Amino acid sequence: MADIFDVVADATRRDILAVLLEREGAVPQSGGEISVSEIVMALGASQPTVSKHLKVLRESGLVAVREEGQHRYYKLDRTPLETLEDWLIPFTSSDAAADAATLAGAAASDEVPLNHEQRAFASAIGKAFAETAHQVTAAVAPKKRR
Repeated sequence: MADIFDVVADATRRDILAVLLEREGAVPQSGGEISVSEIVMALGASQPTVSKHLKVLRESGLVAVREEGQHRYYKLDRTPLETLEDWLIPFTSSDAAADAATLAGAAASDEVPLNHEQRAFASAIGKAFAETAHQVTAAVAPKKRR
């Protein structure tokens, strides 16, 4: 579980995940896939930086990649995030936990699709928790000497 927290604690990786999520909704015919060069353009980051972070996301199972010649197309894989969500629910307040459980149940059953506001709420909680977990880990973990 700690690995997923480290992965989503990085702001650039969260930005990449946001680009992938946006692609799913904005261009449904793409199947959620987006090229590395499009991610670079969306973030305004360098290609090596984006590729480095995509590798971490790929190794953690948060993204899937399809190769076509020299091009790579990435898409979001929610499976590790669902595990993270299941772990987080008990730590939220009782009202928020009830709302999250209702949303999780609806999302799992596919009976009620999540709206933009619900996805934004879940994203904000995830970002806040990931940043806090990263700060706590950095403060508590012994500093490595080079």
